[in-house]
Amino acid sequence: MPLLSEKIIQEFTDHLKYQKRYSQHTIISYQTDLEDFALFITTKYGETSLTGLSATIIRTWLAKLKQNKISSRSINRKISTLKSFFRYQLRTGKITVSPMTIIQSLKVSKRLPSFIEQKDLNTLFRNVEFPDTWEGRLEELILKIFYNTGIRLSELINLKEINIDKSNGNIKVMGKGSKERLIPVNKQLLTDIENYIAAKRKCFGETAKVYVLVSGKGKKLYARYVYNAVKKYLNLVSTNDKKSPHILRHSFATHLTNNGADINAIKELLGHSSLAATQVYTSNSIEKLKDIHKKSHPKA
Repeated sequence: MPLLSEKIIQEFTDHLKYQKRYSQHTIISYQTDLEDFALFITTKYGETSLTGLSATIIRTWLAKLKQNKISSRSINRKISTLKSFFRYQLRTGKITVSPMTIIQSLKVSKRLPSFIEQKDLNTLFRNVEFPDTWEGRLEELILKIFYNTGIRLSELINLKEINIDKSNGNIKVMGKGSKERLIPVNKQLLTDIENYIAAKRKCFGETAKVYVLVSGKGKKLYARYVYNAVKKYLNLVSTNDKKSPHILRHSFATHLTNNGADINAIKELLGHSSLAATQVYTSNSIEKLKDIHKKSHPKA
């Protein structure tokens, strides 16, 4: 039987890349988890076949992770990686029984998603002056798109001009697993995007017409640039410890929930595959109601 080797891991990550069409970031996470697991197994048990990997052996790795103070949330991600890996090995006939069937995820405390207060974002867009430069116009539009659509960082970077549909008032986003979704946007944002694209044509001509947002050199944006831009401006209006593109996605969903949006509609807007991933935002609304009750009710 095949060994737990680099080749076996590579076959699986190729499957994630070409068949499942996962993002490069996700694939790297899976690969890192599997390489760490393989190193532990080889060091402790020597070369081991896939059929020789029992639930007991896997639990020794999980116990070692816990001993090394790895968080339960991170361990659960690694368990998820192994479940996907062995499920693929079952499908390809390399094993007949998955050792993960009796491995359960660890209990984790429920963590509410952090978000920027609505008043702080109002301050950002109404009172903060963005420089009258290419970078200033670009960074303002980055922030507006994130907050108005709730899209992910990778989705923003890969947003193409052909995906902007002004006549129908929406943008088409390519999400995880190459799943497309339509997000309605207001007329003002569509106008801002249209004006930006017109300015881009004057600066860079037809060479920068594929992706909506480009750098000062007319090149496709990279993640670090976007992250730094978001952090720079959120620092001006918020004391929240977390200041990243993803916190704007959380803010988008939380503010929709707080203002009475249907949870299923939010699920579709965010591109979640299950409602459970979206329901965490309702907890923030409940906490807000508790706070209002505590401050306002005479018997609180």
